[in-house]
Amino acid sequence: MKRPLSHLLSYSLALGSLLLAGCSTSSGSLSLKDMGSFHVGGREVELSGKPIKEVLFSQGGVPAKVDPNGVYQVEQMYVQYFVPATEKGKLPLLMWHGGGLSGVTYETTPDGREGWLNYFIRQGWTVYNSDAVERGRSGWAMYPEITQTDPVFLTKENPFERFRIGNGPGSYNRDPAKMKPLPGNQFPTEGYDNFTKQVVPRWTSTDEPTIAAYIALVDKVCPCVVLVHSQGGPFGYKVAQARPDKVKALVLVEPAGVGDISQAAKLKDIPSLSMYGDYIASDARWPTIRANNIKFHDAIRAAGGQPDLVNLPEVGIRGNSHMMMMDRNNQQIAQLIQKWLADKGFVR
Repeated sequence: MKRPLSHLLSYSLALGSLLLAGCSTSSGSLSLKDMGSFHVGGREVELSGKPIKEVLFSQGGVPAKVDPNGVYQVEQMYVQYFVPATEKGKLPLLMWHGGGLSGVTYETTPDGREGWLNYFIRQGWTVYNSDAVERGRSGWAMYPEITQTDPVFLTKENPFERFRIGNGPGSYNRDPAKMKPLPGNQFPTEGYDNFTKQVVPRWTSTDEPTIAAYIALVDKVCPCVVLVHSQGGPFGYKVAQARPDKVKALVLVEPAGVGDISQAAKLKDIPSLSMYGDYIASDARWPTIRANNIKFHDAIRAAGGQPDLVNLPEVGIRGNSHMMMMDRNNQQIAQLIQKWLADKGFVR
């Protein structure tokens, strides 16, 4: 099936004049009528045959015997929610982060500006921000007894070079003045050290329980709009395919994967917006990742859907890294998302 160029640019061109006009930074107090948190999903696992250990829980304390045999609660997910005093979003907005990260992704920026969490609360959205299974306050399970693989840890250099912040291998330096960012890059490199403090271990064998926990969250709080980033992309697609009656819209910020193409028709009635930043053409991986999503869009379109895709440089927004919710122009991109949601009828 031949792809019309219009499907890549139609929404981008419609937004051009708004985005080129720039954006303002929110300030002042946030007004909430409720906030809280809960855990959702998970399962019990029983272990046996493990040796009993003697553990000193605190220095100078009395040793205690710990029997690791028994029932464990695993694969649950932590969720925090915020309800604004005046609700303008017609549905809750769920924020799902990317790989090796947690809900902190949306809470702030490495240089101390407001993150997308605050922005969308200010716009009147009830927001649910979560730490996926095995991340942050969700906790993680023993490996290899329960989780089958070892965790993946990232060096400080890795995100700088892989997230299209730095200009290739060797571009990271402990001294921000000696870092070599891509020309015009919008990521606040002076705060990069703070960003690496957010990075957490991740596992490569937990997709199934992660999707199960996200489905449990959708069952609990939706109908809703789901906003995802990177590794969260395939989770968003697959959960929407599992619950097409409850996920009413998808916002996909540089999704790192897609859903089940054989079930693409389940997404035909769900509006979706995929967004990509800058420097993709010169990257080793992202041209293929984006092409896979375009192919997936073709399958949705063939089933009668109308997914939107925005390449930010094509609307004059340049310099965005993979972490565009933290980039210096993060509010401008949030405005793009807000306008798209309003155009689709999700704002009062």
